[in-house]
Amino acid sequence: MDLQRAMLDELMGADRNLTEDERKDYKEITWDSKEVCPYYMARFCPHDLFVNTKSDLGACDRVHDPKLKESFEKSPRHDKFLLKFESELAQRCDKLVMDLDRRVRRGRERLAQDEEPVPPPPLSAEKSEQLAVVEEKIKNLLGQVEALGEAGKVDEAQALMKKVDELNVEKVLIQAQGDKLPLVLPEKKMALCEICGSFLVANDAAERTQSHITGKQHLGYGLVRDFISEYKEAREKAKEEERLAKEKEAEERRKQQEKEPDRSRRSVSGERDRYQDRDRDRERDRYRDNGRSRERNGRNRDGGKGSRNGRDRYYDRSRSRSPGRHSGRRRSSRSPARPY
Repeated sequence: MDLQRAMLDELMGADRNLTEDERKDYKEITWDSKEVCPYYMARFCPHDLFVNTKSDLGACDRVHDPKLKESFEKSPRHDKFLLKFESELAQRCDKLVMDLDRRVRRGRERLAQDEEPVPPPPLSAEKSEQLAVVEEKIKNLLGQVEALGEAGKVDEAQALMKKVDELNVEKVLIQAQGDKLPLVLPEKKMALCEICGSFLVANDAAERTQSHITGKQHLGYGLVRDFISEYKEAREKAKEEERLAKEKEAEERRKQQEKEPDRSRRSVSGERDRYQDRDRDRERDRYRDNGRSRERNGRNRDGGKGSRNGRDRYYDRSRSRSPGRHSGRRRSSRSPARPY
């Protein structure tokens, strides 16, 4: 039913059944709409991989439209959004694999418990007594063999060892209880698929093994695992290329600096000269400001209104000390009186 609906949507459009009033409020869906499945746009949707299997995720609640995917692949924004969609798909696949790995670990634990050895059934009283007698004989003979070996009687010791071997065979037969053991058919050993976590029969027929490998669940989890590996390798490769590009750029800058050492030194010295000139200008301005402030302070000490009287006194003293005036007075005192 879903397949037929998808085919009709592809042929006639998703709005084929809408009325005229509904078409007015209808908003056309594009590949970057929220209703569109980003997993489907990137590679595949995990909901499509496990349909009718034990790992069925149910139907996806977003739009899967081949035409939208085609328009996305032709879009100039394809590369930018593809990174975003692949990142979202990688997160979803990581969660699937983590859940699957937990099931695989639990399956291994179950198999390990099933493989524990089954203890032998208890012996009857008669068999237990026979077994004790045989073990006592074996113990005594081994003591005699050790004594003969220390005395250097090798031949006699080897003869007793043959009797010990015979008693060991008799001991094994007693423990097995002869033909009174119940007939137990060997159980089939189970194995665990590391890809999809399914239980299999170990050493099963080739046809059944091939049927499992080509099954939807095995192929689906294989695709998920392959995508995660490919995505991580691409990320690592991109990081490595970025690192190499940065190293290359740094190396080119270093070589450029080595080729032009004089220019760099001139630039550094010029920068230092500019700093020194600026410091000298600041010092000169500070000196001028200090001189002006001292001059203002001197004027202020003379007083606002009395500053002019102070200047007048200064001018009077300078005029009284003028050499021209004194010399004129001396000439007038020494010159003879003119006749009238």
